[in-house]
Amino acid sequence: MEEKKILTAEEEAESLAEQARIRREKLQKLVAEGNDPFVKVNYEVTANSAYILGHFDELEGKEVSIAGRLMSRRVMGKASFSHIQDREGRLQLYVRRDDVGEEAYAAFKKDYDLGDIMGVKGYVFKTQTGEISVHCTHIEMLTKCLLPLPEKQHGLTNTDLRYRQRDLDLIVNPEVKDTFIKRSQILREIRAFFDNRGFLEVDTPVLSTIEIGASARPFKTHHNALDIDMYLRIETELYLKRLLVGGLERVYEVGRIFRNEGMDAYHNPEFTTVEVYQAYCDYFAMMDLVEELYTTVAKNVCGTTDITYQGTELHLGAPWARLTMKEAVKKYSGADYDEWKSDADARECAKKLGVQVEEGEKATKGHVLVALFDAFAEDKLVQPTFIYDYPVENSPLAKRKPDDPAFTQRFEYFICGHEYGNSFSELNDPIDQKQRFVKQVEEKRKQEPKCNAQVDEEFITALEYGLPPTGGLGFGVDRLVMLLTDSATIRDVLLFPTMKPKK
Repeated sequence: MEEKKILTAEEEAESLAEQARIRREKLQKLVAEGNDPFVKVNYEVTANSAYILGHFDELEGKEVSIAGRLMSRRVMGKASFSHIQDREGRLQLYVRRDDVGEEAYAAFKKDYDLGDIMGVKGYVFKTQTGEISVHCTHIEMLTKCLLPLPEKQHGLTNTDLRYRQRDLDLIVNPEVKDTFIKRSQILREIRAFFDNRGFLEVDTPVLSTIEIGASARPFKTHHNALDIDMYLRIETELYLKRLLVGGLERVYEVGRIFRNEGMDAYHNPEFTTVEVYQAYCDYFAMMDLVEELYTTVAKNVCGTTDITYQGTELHLGAPWARLTMKEAVKKYSGADYDEWKSDADARECAKKLGVQVEEGEKATKGHVLVALFDAFAEDKLVQPTFIYDYPVENSPLAKRKPDDPAFTQRFEYFICGHEYGNSFSELNDPIDQKQRFVKQVEEKRKQEPKCNAQVDEEFITALEYGLPPTGGLGFGVDRLVMLLTDSATIRDVLLFPTMKPKK
């Protein structure tokens, strides 16, 4: 058996260039013969691959018209077997000279290449081996593919190339297409869930005239006509709550968010969130809503609430575990917040546990509690778990607990050691909110002296007109898609993730 030659990078590049040159010569020939494949503007499609494969009994012997990309070809003299690929999958074609005509068959053998987009008419039948196919009576090239597809045996496996050329990735890796079809289904189910419960979907501005004091760093741009700097939004929250002031009571937005920060398996500079606000309810009602949402979406998309993510079996059905942050820290680190008499006691406890925190006033009991949670508890929360009652220090938009004003009515929920969503009983006291915003802006300016952080006075004014008691929820769509498609990184569920430009 002849040993397969492994090409060097230079030899492979030369081979691909030669293939591309041959394809362009074929295109020139087609154009010269009056068959330019790039002038086609319409082709009637009556069926797709999945429908034909799923309805063979009713379609057998009937004519269909399909279109897609030529993915394989096996020529056997006067007849050929091929596969065509459309959005729904692949279907075998049987192309015979006596049926499509001598000229069309000769062109199919000489002028067609793998990757070409073609239209086919024929009747549905089953081969001797039992494969459902289309016996072609007419074939037509609709678009010429001028670059060779990746070699079948190895496919497109380079992750950097896959993310940069998602179009090619979708052609040659069927599981990638399945992920993004499922992403669309998930978004549809999310919208249906909220629509069916009386929520109104809205759109709020992406561009803002001020940089708010939140810790996330915004992207900055400039509006030429107004000659002012503007900022891409880092959240949709403040505009949405103003709509509740206006009386809309139940709103949600599926919104693109932009944060000028780093990238990793769970973060991309632009991502999609859903933010939801409901008047006259609190954060416990939001917990119930989250459980119901995840149960509904998982059942409708995956067929079950019991899924596997990266080898871990997860149970998304209600009820989920619920722990206060104090309880979680005590459970996983042994530290008891209620035993700390002062901020100094909290810092000393952190030091004993080997957790580094700020010195002096910057590290209050609340700051230390969050640091211990991050260090000891978060990665232990594998099954869906609500962590609630967060310190006021890191919850500037949440209501305080009336019986314990050092804490707020806030929760986050965690799955497989990662945060998936965030919720508050929304702060609706404009005086308290203004004070927290001022402090937040001061802290951000200390950390970033050149930033232009400001208090959103328009939001404060809106609160002064009266925001009803409100429960709010925000969660990342991309992380939910990762979970339900068993994808290891956010880049696998973004069609075109942010990439460093090639040199």
